[in-house]
Amino acid sequence: MILDGFAGPGGWSEGIRRHLGLHDVGLEWDDAACKTRAAAGHTTIRVDVSAFVLAPLIGRVWGLIMSPPCTKLSAAGTGIGRRFLHVLADGIRRTMRGEDCREEIRGLIYPVALGEQKKRNAKRRPSSRWSEGQVEQAARDDAFVTVLMLEPARYLNVLICGRTSGIPLEWAAFEQVPAAEPLWQVYVQELRRLGWSAVAGVLNAADYGAGQDRPRAVLIASCVRAVALPAKTHGEQWGDDLFGGRLLPRVTMAQALGWGYTQRPAPTVTGDGTGTGGAEPFGNGSRKAMYAAMADQRHWAWKRPAHTVSGTVGHVGGKQTGGHLNLEPEEGAVLQTFRADYPFQGNKGQRSRQIGDAVPPLLAAHAVSAATGLHVRTAQALAA
Repeated sequence: MILDGFAGPGGWSEGIRRHLGLHDVGLEWDDAACKTRAAAGHTTIRVDVSAFVLAPLIGRVWGLIMSPPCTKLSAAGTGIGRRFLHVLADGIRRTMRGEDCREEIRGLIYPVALGEQKKRNAKRRPSSRWSEGQVEQAARDDAFVTVLMLEPARYLNVLICGRTSGIPLEWAAFEQVPAAEPLWQVYVQELRRLGWSAVAGVLNAADYGAGQDRPRAVLIASCVRAVALPAKTHGEQWGDDLFGGRLLPRVTMAQALGWGYTQRPAPTVTGDGTGTGGAEPFGNGSRKAMYAAMADQRHWAWKRPAHTVSGTVGHVGGKQTGGHLNLEPEEGAVLQTFRADYPFQGNKGQRSRQIGDAVPPLLAAHAVSAATGLHVRTAQALAA
């Protein structure tokens, strides 16, 4: 099987099923994400990844996919994880050698997280301030989520070093925000120590056909083949190269969403699809007409790949373009390279958060292709 830890709504699952013909078993805790996966036909075990018992799966897992939560490392989150990169790096090395040091490292992070949460609470209006218990719980959550970056090491150690029979774990593909790249490099060192080929770096989803600029730190590893980061398929400087390859032009936000404009791609998709701020939401027809009328006056995001899609899908292209595009969650999903009818479940905020947190399926497919040697099926091939 392919085991997909922190599976979310199915970015990895959809990418490898649609473009590589593979299926995985996802581990996910969030209720709305589990419902989305079920509606999309992806096999899921609802479980806390950090509490999942791996012993029954030793010798049965062919590939391992992991995308630990990024909120404690990303610029959009608290950033507490960036202050503990050296501690997390040491924890990865220890975990890869079979030592469970997760609780110890949570204990190191908690006091700092508590101090930060107290400062944040003091800035709230008196009527909105949290109780002491709420502040302490938030700090515990910060420490817990930060240490989830060690879970790939726990899974690798058990699945590689714990096997005495059955099939070997053959490959791994991990993904996180760019700030996690130094930690993926630690994983590279540890996997090479075990005789694996491994590489890590930052890839941009726009270079693989997504309609948004979404840089992601990835790790690709295999115990049976030499691996490298996947070659770009799209670029700002596009055309034929000296070696017979062809780089396609980047997909613009307008192209991805079918708006008909053809200049550049959009910026990274995040999550909170409320579309607060800016103008009132427009219907698709009037919105397109407005954009067309203003196309020659401003460099709106639809002329290029969108800014990163996050939990605030409605704000894609907001401050960067002098206004808000008020995208619907489903439009953010298309920028993420999900198919237009992908069945995200939950209310608007839950759908937006799932979309913003997901790995773009097309980028996921290229990462797994590099790890397995399987070829990515293009959109043209899928249509045929």
